[in-house]
Amino acid sequence: MKGRQIVLDHIGDREAAALMVDGQLEDLLIDSDAPRPGAIYRAIAQRPMKGQGGLFLDTPDGTAYLRQIKGIAPGQALLVQVTGYAEPGKAIPVTARLLFKSRFAIVTPEAPGVNLSRRIHDEEERIRILAAAGTELAEASPHGIILRSACEGADEDEIAEDVDAMLDLADKVLADAEGPAEKLTEGDGPHLLAWRDWSEPAEVVTEAGSFGHLGVLDALEGLKSARAPLAGGAFVFVEATRALVAVDVNTGADSSLAAGLKANIAAARELPRQLRLRGLGGQIVIDLAPMPKKDRRTFESALRAAFRHDTEETALAGWTPLGNYELQRKRGRLPLLPLLREAGL
Repeated sequence: MKGRQIVLDHIGDREAAALMVDGQLEDLLIDSDAPRPGAIYRAIAQRPMKGQGGLFLDTPDGTAYLRQIKGIAPGQALLVQVTGYAEPGKAIPVTARLLFKSRFAIVTPEAPGVNLSRRIHDEEERIRILAAAGTELAEASPHGIILRSACEGADEDEIAEDVDAMLDLADKVLADAEGPAEKLTEGDGPHLLAWRDWSEPAEVVTEAGSFGHLGVLDALEGLKSARAPLAGGAFVFVEATRALVAVDVNTGADSSLAAGLKANIAAARELPRQLRLRGLGGQIVIDLAPMPKKDRRTFESALRAAFRHDTEETALAGWTPLGNYELQRKRGRLPLLPLLREAGL
């Protein structure tokens, strides 16, 4: 099937959303019992961790950890936002820099000013979007506004309503900073996240059971295996260990002189999708197929291009003495396999 489809369904009793492009699963969101990234708490400070530059906080969902703190006294209430999922046995990662994010706008408290996505180049369109957002009113707000690329071509009333809703939510949350530990916002679930972040034109499918007849469940079965096929008959193994994610690139049946480079470039192009779908992050080590050192720059260029538009922040760390390549990727999602087991798949 050609084109883009956003499929909104459930896996077991868990809300889920899938992005299909030309019949291939490109992205997947599954709800969990863990605090959602983006959720906002009124948290209560514990004692600072001496020598670590951080602070543990009490929340209704357990202990959270805030980095780089100054001037916060034990027992003080403060507003924090979940930045990712906690590793097993660790505190919920949070930040004191709140963001209120929707499809068309991101509101940044205490950072006034209006900014428009640089991806929108047409000057008339930029003027139209700024007018729709009520720039004069926005500039008088104590909050900053970032108008996202999804504004391009969008209805002016929808942009205005979205901006107003985010400004109103920011005002209400910031006015509720005093009191006991409490969750003030839940964070967006998969269906809202799909509407918010998958903004390119797509067919939206909402019928129950769509994951089955559109191939999403078949793709999930394939992700249960560590092995993933690559272009040209090569393949890659993506396996999570306790310490890191190991990626092993294989040339398959190709025994030509250029087989290693071709397999490594194919792996570079496929790796962001595999990590995204499998919900893997942290330290990632790639054991590449054999190739001459002179081809390393070509591989690096392919890897950099592949991660340029990925959804999670990824740092390309470089080569190890043994010739492996290392990356560091934000843990923005929970690992897929435990979620599937919990959902009964």
